Amino acid sequence: MLTAPAESSRDLKLEKLSADLAVIGGGIAGICCAITAARAGLKVILIQDRPVLGGNASSEVRLWLLGATVHMLANNRWAREGGVINEIFQENLWRNPEGNPLVFDTILLDKVVSEKNITLLLNTSCFEVTKDEANPDRIASVRAFCSQNSTMYEVSAPLFTDSSGDGVVGFMAGAAFRMGAESKDEFGEAFAPKGEFGYLLGHSIYFYTKDTGRPVKFVAPSFALKDIEKKIPRYRQFNAHECGCRLWWIEYGGRLDTVHETEKIKWELWSIVYGVWDYIKNSGKFPDAENLTLEWIGHIPGKRESRRFEGDYLLRQQDIVERNLHPDAVAFGGWSIDLHPADGVFAEVAGSHHLHSKGIYQIPYRCYYSRNVENLFFAGRNISTTHVAFGSTRVMATCALGGQAVGEAAAICREKNILPREVGQPANMELLHRRLLAKGHFIPSVLVPDPADLARPADVTASSSLSLTSLPANGPEVALNLNQAQMIPLPAGPVPRFVFQANVEKDTDLEIELLTPSDVRHQTPDTSLGIITLPLKAGQGREVPLDFKVTLPHPGYVFITFKKNPDVKMRASQERITGLLRLHYSTREDCEKIGGYAYDVYRPERRPGGHNLAFATEPAIALFDPKNILNGWQRITSQPNAWVAAQTDKNAWLKLSWKTPQKISSVQIYFDGDYDHSMETVLMGHPERVVVFAVKRYQLLDDTGKILHEENDCHHARMEHRFDRPIETKSLIIRVLETWGTPPAIFEVRCY
Repeated sequence: MLTAPAESSRDLKLEKLSADLAVIGGGIAGICCAITAARAGLKVILIQDRPVLGGNASSEVRLWLLGATVHMLANNRWAREGGVINEIFQENLWRNPEGNPLVFDTILLDKVVSEKNITLLLNTSCFEVTKDEANPDRIASVRAFCSQNSTMYEVSAPLFTDSSGDGVVGFMAGAAFRMGAESKDEFGEAFAPKGEFGYLLGHSIYFYTKDTGRPVKFVAPSFALKDIEKKIPRYRQFNAHECGCRLWWIEYGGRLDTVHETEKIKWELWSIVYGVWDYIKNSGKFPDAENLTLEWIGHIPGKRESRRFEGDYLLRQQDIVERNLHPDAVAFGGWSIDLHPADGVFAEVAGSHHLHSKGIYQIPYRCYYSRNVENLFFAGRNISTTHVAFGSTRVMATCALGGQAVGEAAAICREKNILPREVGQPANMELLHRRLLAKGHFIPSVLVPDPADLARPADVTASSSLSLTSLPANGPEVALNLNQAQMIPLPAGPVPRFVFQANVEKDTDLEIELLTPSDVRHQTPDTSLGIITLPLKAGQGREVPLDFKVTLPHPGYVFITFKKNPDVKMRASQERITGLLRLHYSTREDCEKIGGYAYDVYRPERRPGGHNLAFATEPAIALFDPKNILNGWQRITSQPNAWVAAQTDKNAWLKLSWKTPQKISSVQIYFDGDYDHSMETVLMGHPERVVVFAVKRYQLLDDTGKILHEENDCHHARMEHRFDRPIETKSLIIRVLETWGTPPAIFEVRCY
């Protein structure tokens, strides 16, 4: 029988823990920070105040992971985030193509608990910070309480990362922070909001519905909002079938304190959601809602904005729009500058206002640590930016990149016994760049070769290389109800001649424009190289010959753009080739204007069977040489950067050879991760379980033909193989046994 403890011992249980790095906040940024640091050998304690990981991406909120890819219509080609967050994206695609948020929870938990160096504390809220007695500018420990086991934790560490969103540790530690928008005059940001628009973004709560197959009655709770049509100006946008984060604009709280009044904001959002559902179910205006019931409503709001902490640099609008380069860049963004009116769902104006850059932009390391608390990192939405720049950096996949950068920087701090600011010194930054790049963490315009990589001096050969002469017309018709474009990589020099195919309803003139980016660092088709107008006769399979007679001044992509014409349908190809992409044009309003210039916005075409337009070209496009695997890029940029085998090669292999035997302990292979696919994690399903450009089965062989490793069911872009003991060989062969349906493609091979 249990007996009550003596009166003197009725204190909460206290556990004292220590680690190399304490990460407070188990959202996406905190997860990526903890995993990265743990893999680098640090002992990590990850403190999360919720029962699951993921923050806004978890089943408690259910927002899909957003980032730099094409969801917001920007021309960010092949821009999905790399590194740890890409592992998560691809694992979720493999296990959870339906986008079930509960399954996504398990994937995040699995990733964290699989790391032996991470101690995970769930349901544990940090509430106290103790400073170092000898140095008040450093944190010595934090205290946190777990409501589920009535245990107090005292966590000591030389380094801390605040990924808590609101910045609870930074705030209690006295770290300099900002809250609300800066004036236009402070940083010269033209997009800075005025008072009538508001200075803070609010919260949102989502809901899911379910068709029960029979009529369902709904009786609204007493706190449900009444008079929806009078109180919500955009009530006409409601319908019976939109749910989840598609209703992000059910937003509130931008006029309140988004830290201390969160509970008040939550209750108002509950009132709105239940009121909206009452309106949909009982107004009589939505007969298609008769069989629908509420399946789920968020218990906590998804929070957008609160505190932003000051580092040695504040990212600002100009850095995003002008895509400024920073010597200490460690991450990138690509979401639009996306500001919302503070009145949220009650606002008379549009729910979001956007300013887009012509491509992805760098985020410097100086944004990821406190300027006045010496051992404190930040990762997540609370990093050092202005309110305007925050409108872009706040999305979770962008936050994830900062988390990985901080985790790797923390490892360097421990190895060299230095503080976060010192990692920004040139020699340390070069080391940080090398380590991040070696783990698939893409940083735009940053290329730092690793002298320890044994593959760099190797001679590279292959069974074949793609020399692209044509794509067959084996796909469906593509109507020109919108402009359609084919993206094709080309070397510098004369643009080849092309022949496309079209089905023509009646005699017509078809206009075709050749576009290219003005800067090789982006993929916005803002420069015209020429226009051809061709008379086409009615008929099936008509040839559309194109000879623009222009010269491309530097290697890069061209967009062969077929202008809208209701009488023409282009022939498509089912073939998928690394580095080629079909796009269609989408119109947008003034939000796409940058400095008065509005640029065309192209979205990728992903309908099955029509991945590219069918065409032939002369001369052939030969940009897929095996030596590409040594150029340092692990994805498509202004060129394919990959070895791609010939379409007819059924026994493809890639070989690295050395003049003298090499001792190799590990091999890293970077396949094509289809970085143009945004891979939304929840709500939006995917037709495929794998990245089809990756290789399914392959072998590694040494110079005697011995099989060192055989991989089956590969579904990740980055694969690393460690040997129990170093192998000694003069060659390494990657033999492709099976693909997921496209010609084999490899971007990089590293050997250590």
